[in-house]
Amino acid sequence: MTMNRESALQSVRQNIKNENLVRHMLAAEAIMRALAKRFNENEDEWGLAGLLHDIDLELLGDDLTTHSKRSAEMAQDLGASGAVCHAILCHNEAHGEPFQTLMDKALFCADPLTGLITAAALVRPEKKLSFVEAKSVRKRFKEKTFAAGANREQIAKCSELGLELDDFIALGLQAMQGAAESLGL
Repeated sequence: MTMNRESALQSVRQNIKNENLVRHMLAAEAIMRALAKRFNENEDEWGLAGLLHDIDLELLGDDLTTHSKRSAEMAQDLGASGAVCHAILCHNEAHGEPFQTLMDKALFCADPLTGLITAAALVRPEKKLSFVEAKSVRKRFKEKTFAAGANREQIAKCSELGLELDDFIALGLQAMQGAAESLGL
């Protein structure tokens, strides 16, 4: 069984009721698709990794020790490729699963970037991504208390993808701006 985006999104909506979490997953999908395009990889496959990476969060309650293991299993059950499942599995460092592919590293870096960019939009009076500039996100990156949950070290590992931080932020912002309507921003 192969999976398509519509069935993946349907499964996300069945398992995740928190709309902000769904939007985070849609933002991760957008950034992953943009990264795949940049690296001439499979945009659909990379997008699915972003879309499904947190599908288990509401099922786990407060026990995050199995987070991403369950997401990877759920993605596999939905028909995702082994590569997508592995990227999902290793995006949670707690498991100590080593990165094997560019997709693995990309999801790890893209995950917290969505929060930083979302926060940069929400502090603006318009609360819209279209008014956010990459240089302002970069400036906020240096403020440790701004979007404190967005792990800067994780974002900065974009260098392991061969991307400068400024380029990574700009790519992520542009990707999220392209999906602004579905993100409510």
